[in-house]
Amino acid sequence: MNVPISADLPGNQTVVVAVDGTSGSGKSSTCRAVADRLGLRYLDTGAQYRAITWWMLTQDVDVHDAAAVAAAADTAVLESGTDPLNPTITVDGTDVSVQIRSDEVNAAVSPVSTVPEVRSRLVALQREIIGSGGIVVEGRDIGSVVWPDAEVKIYLTADPNARAVRRALEAGGADVAATQESLLARDKIDSGRAVAPLTMADGALRVDSTHLTLDEVVDMVVGLVTERV
Repeated sequence: MNVPISADLPGNQTVVVAVDGTSGSGKSSTCRAVADRLGLRYLDTGAQYRAITWWMLTQDVDVHDAAAVAAAADTAVLESGTDPLNPTITVDGTDVSVQIRSDEVNAAVSPVSTVPEVRSRLVALQREIIGSGGIVVEGRDIGSVVWPDAEVKIYLTADPNARAVRRALEAGGADVAATQESLLARDKIDSGRAVAPLTMADGALRVDSTHLTLDEVVDMVVGLVTERV
């Protein structure tokens, strides 16, 4: 059952909800639903890393050459729409919401996102968008690096097989075993990188969504937000 929440609750205009976690754990669906129910903005930081990766690929930048990626990190103009019902991501004025979900981008986003210059540029952009708050932000280092003072911090995860099944369904029935292998490889890169690794931030609540429905996870997060505002 959904918890009835008013979008006009005092404090909603400044609250920052930071949701970090592993790929395929339900971060995007959860964050968009929470933002919609609370009348907050929404930011998908992963889409920004995917967008800059897409741009690198279209410009023939060798994504495995850290120096080349670093040199090009400040070139593209990225803009993120923050409407939870219609989030957008553009590069140099072009909507790339579909292109950034391609297999090519999936394979290249990890090496690009490990480059310090890329992370520095995007973290600055993310902080600018968060501004005075009133937003739900999803990623891998939001509570630990981007906005450690967030009023609500969530670390969302799930069993690897459950994550693989969800991601395979999203991809139209992709091979679950291969998808799980890809997710675990991404986890290893994200957790082991030197700059802003995937980790549970201090003060974050760990939520395992393996056996929870989307509505149950959303209710839990909404409840936490209402306690803080």
